[in-house]
Amino acid sequence: MPRAKISRVLVTGGLGFIGSWTVDKLVERDYEVTVLDNLTYQVHRGTMPKYANPKAKYIIGDIRNRELLKEIIKDAEGIIHLAALVGVGQSMYKIADYVDVNVKGTATLLDVLVNEENQVKKLVVASSMSIYGEGKYYCEKCRTYIYPDLRPEEQLRKRIWEQLCPQCGNTLKPVPTDENKPPKPASIYAQTKYYQEQMSLLIGKTYGIPTIALRYFNVYGPRQSLANPYTGVCAIFLSRILNNKPPVIFEDGEQTRDFIYVEDVAEANIAALEAGANAHYDVFNIGTGKPTSIKSIAQELIKAVKAEVKIEIIGKARKGDIRHCYADINKAIEKLDWKPRTSLEQGLSILAKWAIENKWGAVDLFEKAYKELIDKGLLI
Repeated sequence: MPRAKISRVLVTGGLGFIGSWTVDKLVERDYEVTVLDNLTYQVHRGTMPKYANPKAKYIIGDIRNRELLKEIIKDAEGIIHLAALVGVGQSMYKIADYVDVNVKGTATLLDVLVNEENQVKKLVVASSMSIYGEGKYYCEKCRTYIYPDLRPEEQLRKRIWEQLCPQCGNTLKPVPTDENKPPKPASIYAQTKYYQEQMSLLIGKTYGIPTIALRYFNVYGPRQSLANPYTGVCAIFLSRILNNKPPVIFEDGEQTRDFIYVEDVAEANIAALEAGANAHYDVFNIGTGKPTSIKSIAQELIKAVKAEVKIEIIGKARKGDIRHCYADINKAIEKLDWKPRTSLEQGLSILAKWAIENKWGAVDLFEKAYKELIDKGLLI
C-alpha cells in the first residue's frame, strides 16, 4: 500500500516502552498520531511519562472500552496495536487478567473495526517470539531438524539443561527459528499473543483490511520500566545492579535469546505500516538473528554501569522456560525492507547510560516476583 494513503495513525499502548519509540518515529515522518494508553500502574505508576512526545494526541483509556474505541477509530487510517499485558511468569497465575486484556482487548478492537464506520487501511499487530515455545534445533546424529517440546521436569531436576533429541538422546544444536516453525506457546502470555496475531490476521483477511503481525524477540533499551519485575531481563538485571544487588540467573546462564534494540523494533513497526501488498496477511520475526547467553547479558550490563556486583546463578529452572530461541529474519529483510542497525554493544551502552541517569526509577522488586514463583510452585 503506498505511503501517501495513510497519514493518521492510532497507536494502542503508545505510552509504553515500544509504543513511545514508535510514536516518536511516526511523528518524525509527519504522521498525525493518536495514542490510546491506560497508564497501567505496574509500568507507569499511574503518571504520564516524561518522554511522551508532545506532538501526539493522548487519550487515557482502556483497549476493552468499546465506546471509546468507536470514537477514536473514526479518523484513523492506520493502527499499530501494541496494548497488552506483558510478562511470562506473571501470566501463569494472573490468567484471567492476561486473557481479558490481551485477547478481549484485541477482540474488541477488531469488532469495532468490522462493525463501525472507519477509514482504516492498515493494521499492524504486535506478536511475540514466545509463541514458538522452544526454538528450532538440529540433531547432528539423526541429521534432521527438531521442534522439541519443553524439557521434561524430570530432566530439569537432574540439572540437565540442554535440549535432547527425542529420537537418539543426543544434545541438540540450536539453529535460527523461522516463521514456519509450528507454534508451541508455553505460557498464558504466549498463548494470548498467538490469539492476538491469529485473530487479527483472520479478520483482516476476511474483511480486506491489510494486516501484518510482528513477532518481536527480546526487546531492550531506554524507557523499559525499571520498576516492573515482570518486564524484560535487561531491565530486571539493571534494577538489581543499580541497587547493588546481584542479577539472579536461572539454570546455568548459558540459555540464549535474541536481543533486539527498541529503536530497531520501532522502525520495524513503521516498515510494516508502509509495506506493500506482498507483506500483507503475514507474520514476521523481528530480531537480530544472533543468539546471546543470559549470563553474558548480565556481565555486559555490570561492566557498562561500572558496578561491583557479581552474578548469582541459582541452578533452578522456571516452569515453562525455554532453553534457546533466536530469529531467522530473512523474510523481514526481503518483504519489509527492514533490518536491525544497532549492535548489542551499542544498545547496552545506551541503555546503561539511560538507566544511570534515571536511577531514581530503578525499584528492585525481584524478590517479590521470585517469592510469587515459589508460592505458585513455578520453580524446579
